[in-house]
Parts: sequence; structure tokens; C-alpha cells
Amino acid sequence: MRELDEYPTTGQRMRILSMAVLAVLIASYEGQIAPVVPLLLKDLHITLSTYGAVSAAALVAGAIASAVGGRLTDTVGRVRLIVPLLMLTAVCCFLMTTVHTAGQLLTVRAVLSVVDGMAMAGTAPLVRDFSPRMGRAQAFGFWTWGPVGASFLAATVASLTLPLFDDSWRSQFVIMGAVSLVLSVVIAFNIADLSPELRARILRTEQEAISRADHATPPRVRDLFAQRTIWAHVVAIACWLVLYITLTLYGQTMLADSFHLDAATASQVMSAFWVLNILTLIVAGRVSDRLQLRKPLGTAGTLAAALLTAYLASLIGREDVSHLHIAVTGALLGGAMGCAYGPWMANYSENAEDIDPRLQGTAWGVFTFLTKGVAVVVLVLVPHVVESHGWHGWLFIAVGCMALFIPASLLFRGPWRRPKPNPESFSQPRATTAESSTAAVHPGPTD
Repeated sequence: MRELDEYPTTGQRMRILSMAVLAVLIASYEGQIAPVVPLLLKDLHITLSTYGAVSAAALVAGAIASAVGGRLTDTVGRVRLIVPLLMLTAVCCFLMTTVHTAGQLLTVRAVLSVVDGMAMAGTAPLVRDFSPRMGRAQAFGFWTWGPVGASFLAATVASLTLPLFDDSWRSQFVIMGAVSLVLSVVIAFNIADLSPELRARILRTEQEAISRADHATPPRVRDLFAQRTIWAHVVAIACWLVLYITLTLYGQTMLADSFHLDAATASQVMSAFWVLNILTLIVAGRVSDRLQLRKPLGTAGTLAAALLTAYLASLIGREDVSHLHIAVTGALLGGAMGCAYGPWMANYSENAEDIDPRLQGTAWGVFTFLTKGVAVVVLVLVPHVVESHGWHGWLFIAVGCMALFIPASLLFRGPWRRPKPNPESFSQPRATTAESSTAAVHPGPTD
């Protein structure tokens, strides 16, 4: 494993960032099961409720592993965890082809969830390490290409290859395992880690350090969660993720049930959602970095997504809705969510970094824990709500959850308007002393 003692130049930094994005793509792709859920239920003779219970139990183990992995990535390094774990997740994909019962499904999915959770916990802090603040939202937009790109990749591959393999859901896991194993080798030879001293710095640009942590004081996790800003982020994103995870886990199933689509067509419609989502992640990230604004874009995107979700719910049950109408609505929803997600990730990273830059892995471990925790809730509740109130009932619940993000965002740190340039800031000396870290640990309000 390469450990860098000097901050890399632009070209090297971009290459390492691309490896981090590729790593999260692999980790996310190997967990994708939504495109084949209708086929899986039929082949294993299990109900949607049983599938939800099995997946929820597996994700509980993964959520715990994510929190542990996040802390470990701060202490032993990012790459030491990521590379071997990616290899293991590829092996887990091949194991999925041996599943024939609900019990076997639980065992393999639990192992995959644990390994995948620990691997994912190291990727976001790695992106932070190689993305100064002037480009962080766009960098996290590319990071999100991992989970979003995985959903798009899984949906696209399923729509193209399922007919070739007689709709065998096992074929998808053979493809996943083969692709992931090859890409894991590529990552192993091209990725690197920063030394602990470099990870402790807060960088505005590649050349300018805002501050660095005082190594005389060890990082304390309680400092992170003593701040109401972090709790606001935790609550806000947990609510926001309800819709995102619903679409990730049940998107094709919801479309198939609500609009009578076959598996391949449902995957094509979901591909439209992910395509625009991927594009707006990068565009919104670039705009956020250029303006150095996070909260306005996150809030506006969330509001638009909530309104579009309510509209999608109103379409369910109508007989005159075309496939194109559904695809356009889904694409616009994906675009709105993309506008919100990248800027929020940059905001969360910067708010946690201001408390202590050495706790990025811990902060993102909590995020991964929340992602899997919300997935557990979705898996458990969706079958019951859908059975009693239909998919439109669940979508309106998701709208209500997403709306809670907006008041919570009032507690995030960061400006709502573009700050005016301060001529004195260009003559500031580079801050590398322990005194500068005091301001980073206890930043004043910037709202």
C-alpha cells in the first residue's frame, strides 16, 4: 500500500479520486438486487414480507459493521481496509448463485452486507482526503456515481442480459462477481492513502491549508457528537434517505406492481431516473463549488424532489399513464435528488472537518450506518404499508420524511448567500500551527 507524505498534484489526485469512485461503484454494485427481486421471489417461493425480513436482518449486521469500519479507517488507514474487502465482496457475489432457500439467502446477504459496509465506510473519507474544499461538492458528486451508478448499471445490465439468460436472476450475480473482481485488481494497483499528518489538515485548495489538527490532543469521538450541527445532519439525511433507499431497493418492484410492467421494462424506466440523477450530481456539485454554497442547493433540490414524488404517487392507479410519462417523471425526480445530494455531502464533510479533520472516517461511518439502518426500516415497513395502503401510501410517507430535511437544514453550518470576496483573505499566511486548529474544533457560526 502506498502512503503519501506530500499532497499529490492535480493529475495524481484525480487518478486516486477516480479509484475511490470505482471502489464505491464496486461495493455498491455487488449489493444490487432490486432488478431481480420479482424473479428471486418467484424462484425461491418467498413472499415480499419474507424477503424484507431477510434483507433487514442482513442489513442490521452491515450497519454495525459500517460504524466499526468508519472508526477503523481513521486509525489504520483507508486503503488497508478497502482493497481486501473489495476482493471479498466479489467472492460473495459468486456465493449468491448457490442460494436456494430463504435461510441461505439470509446467510450470504449478511456476510456481503458486513464486508460491503466496512468497505463503503472507507471510501467517502478517502474522497475527502483528496478533495480540497474548492472542489469538494463535485468530488462527492463523483463519489455518488458509485451507489447511483451501481443502480443504473444493475438496471441496465439486467434489462439487456436477463432475456439472454432466460430471466435467470443468478446470471446477474455471476456478471457482478466477474466485473467486480477484475476492477478490484485495477484499484489495488492504482490507489494510495495520505499519511496521518496530511489527513489532519483542512485544505481550501491544493496549495492553501486553512488549518490542521493539534497532534498533541488525540481525536475524540465525543467532540463530533457534542455539536448540534452533526445531529441535525444525521436526522436530516436519515429522513431524506427513506425515498432514495425505497427506489434503490424496490424501484422496479414498485413500477411492476403499480403500472403492470415486466422486469426488463421496469429496469428501463429506472435507468431514466438514474441517468439524470448522475448528470445533475456533477452539475450541481460544480455550481455548489463555484458559488461555495451548500445549503441552498440541498434545500431546493429536496423541495423539488418531494413535490415530484407526490406527483408520482398521484399517477398510481390511473389507466392512461404511458411508459414515457412514468420515465420522464422518474427522470425529473432523479435530477432533483441529484441536485440535493452532492452539496449536502460536501456540507456534512466540511461541518465534521471543522470539528476535527481526523474524524472523517468516523463521521462517514455513521453516515453508512444510517444508510443501512434506514434500509432496514424501509425493508420492514414497506411490505406492510403497501399491503394495506398501496404503493401510493408509502410514497406519501416518503414525501413527509423528505420534507423534514428542510427545517433540519437550518441548523447546518454554512452560508445561504454567496459571501463577498475579502481582499485580506488573499494575503493570509498558510495556517499550520496548533492555534489554527482551535478555530477548526470550535468554529463560530457561519449561517
